[in-house]
Amino acid sequence: MTGKFYYTMGALLTGAALVATVVVYPQLPDTVPTHWDIHNEANGYSPKWVLFVMGPGIMAGILLLMRLLPWLSPKQFEVDSFRATYHQIMLMIVGLMGYVHGVALWAGSGHTVNIGQAILGGLCLLWMLMGNVMGKIRRNFFIGIKTPWALTNERVWNATHRFAAKTWVLGGLIGLALIVAGQAFWAPFTVLLTGALAPVVYSLYFYKQLERRGEL
Repeated sequence: MTGKFYYTMGALLTGAALVATVVVYPQLPDTVPTHWDIHNEANGYSPKWVLFVMGPGIMAGILLLMRLLPWLSPKQFEVDSFRATYHQIMLMIVGLMGYVHGVALWAGSGHTVNIGQAILGGLCLLWMLMGNVMGKIRRNFFIGIKTPWALTNERVWNATHRFAAKTWVLGGLIGLALIVAGQAFWAPFTVLLTGALAPVVYSLYFYKQLERRGEL
């Protein structure tokens, strides 16, 4: 599939978020919850027009940014080497933002929803999807596990991202299982965070292994 397909799909998702906001807008109170604490209690409110910015506005901004990043990429670190994966990741992120916006609209309309579980569940799904393509990401300054050790050496980059593919998928699966089991917010969040940070530590470990063997 071409880049045009992914941008078209992203634009359609953004348009759907805009239409949903317009349809729901008259039913919303003048101020809507836009931030929640770890106990699932709303602790931040904004005028309802802000939903246009937080939903379709941010989604459109992501599409524009992802369109611009290839031009900004320096030589030897271009995203062209993994362009298809780059576009897939873009669509995943836009899709997640659309999902989060849908949850916010649902909650703002007065429906009862466990915001923490709903959003964290979406993140778990994103983690699993990202993990499935993580090993295809090549060295760049914008996407992936961008530690100094991975950016310095291509072998370290590739090994780090193959490792991240496993920890991200596993973290997403375990996190989702914990959410379904009704565990507290901190449990799946800790699993996701561990899965994300483990490759950072691994990149340093692998780099030092190569350094000791004189293979850098």
